[in-house]
Amino acid sequence: MFKLEKYHTNYRQEIIGGLTTFLSMVYIFFLNAQILSQTGMPRQGIFLASIIVSTIGTLFMGLFANVPFALAPGIGMQAYFTYTIVFGFHFRWQQASAIVFLVGVFDLIITLSHGRRAIVKAIPEELKAAIAGGIGLFVTYIGLKNAGFINFIVDRSDVISGWGTDSMVANGGITPEIANFNQSSVVLSLIGLLLLIFLVLKKIPGSFLIALVATTIIGIPFGVTNVDLHWGQSFSATFSQFQNIIFSSFSSKGMPTLFNNWHDFLLTLATIFAMGLTGLFDAVGTLLGIGEQTNIFTKEDQKEFAENRSGFKTRMDRALLADTVTTTAAGIFGTSNTTTLIESASGVAAGARTGLSNLITAAGFLFTIFLAPLVSVIPNSATAPILIVVGISMMNEFKKIEWGDLEVAIPSFFTSVFMALSYSISYGIAAGFIFYVFVKIVKGKFKDINPTVLIISLMFFVNFILIAIRFAN
Repeated sequence: MFKLEKYHTNYRQEIIGGLTTFLSMVYIFFLNAQILSQTGMPRQGIFLASIIVSTIGTLFMGLFANVPFALAPGIGMQAYFTYTIVFGFHFRWQQASAIVFLVGVFDLIITLSHGRRAIVKAIPEELKAAIAGGIGLFVTYIGLKNAGFINFIVDRSDVISGWGTDSMVANGGITPEIANFNQSSVVLSLIGLLLLIFLVLKKIPGSFLIALVATTIIGIPFGVTNVDLHWGQSFSATFSQFQNIIFSSFSSKGMPTLFNNWHDFLLTLATIFAMGLTGLFDAVGTLLGIGEQTNIFTKEDQKEFAENRSGFKTRMDRALLADTVTTTAAGIFGTSNTTTLIESASGVAAGARTGLSNLITAAGFLFTIFLAPLVSVIPNSATAPILIVVGISMMNEFKKIEWGDLEVAIPSFFTSVFMALSYSISYGIAAGFIFYVFVKIVKGKFKDINPTVLIISLMFFVNFILIAIRFAN
């Protein structure tokens, strides 16, 4: 069924590869629960939802596409869900779940019509690299803040509105500064970061999971880790909380409310497109990046994909479809967008070449359900170092940009920097596309702009105008 001989592998390689991928990825469920729970979603319910969706997606990828790539909620999309859609755009978490579902439907339509690859071809390579690197910068920034390494000083005279409330708007008088390492949580974050860096540099399998567990344990004498755990009650609460989030995207607080007014409607459309675009680049980049190096995708696969032929005959096409279907499922079950995780590379390096390894990885995911009560134990200090190191690893994308050429550097710079400093992946992508078009016009190269890029840029530009009008009123 899995054609082991054709792909020069065996049962032993596939089992070891599947276990390696599982150990490399399992930390993502704890991280996802912690980040999404900041929106008000029940933490243990998110944990269970993300495991179920990841199991379904990983099995589908293995059985349908026969490739050793596992799926789970991506870190960039977790940040997008929480910090951009909910905190930035002020959507409820039920609405954010509905948007995830719509992103899956959007991606499914363009995948089935093979429009996905057309979009990939249309976007300039420097913008793709800037988006990937910018997400890394954004994730690192979140990690530094969650670790408590950065403080922000706001003078009362700089506050524009909201003083005395839970949030406030201030002008450019905010001054960031490094924290004083005299708090237990900050010191624990530093210990966790140093430990994780050591493990990663030594290439220890399961580095993220080891650092997560070790930092949590070290946090007990520090008084940072919550040890008040009632296992039976907590395990029961997991399934109870899961019932509160599954199908929440279709509740009265979800999908129907996205279209109550023209502003929310247009903002939803822009978010769906930006989210879909980000997930698209992430999936294609991971699949091609790992697949080309290991010959998982043959030259025939790559040629078929590049030539935009119809059907889903190649492993590459089927893998993209599996990735898309899983995101749709994420919106139904109640978690952030899933993607083909780069951690799958660890399993491939251990010998995995077919979908058989995914069966082993999926079995590991299901076993993790029994660890659900531990989700409430893990402190920010244990997960923040993971965000920092993952963000650092994504900086590699910046080397693909020709920074010496301002025509390339300007849109790339605004793409990546706006993501982190505006706390929004959507705004970063929007800034990059708008400046790309502007630079081309200034250089007299309007004809060089791909129509797809021009349409995307106009959509973002109009959205900014509508946002300005809304808040002006």
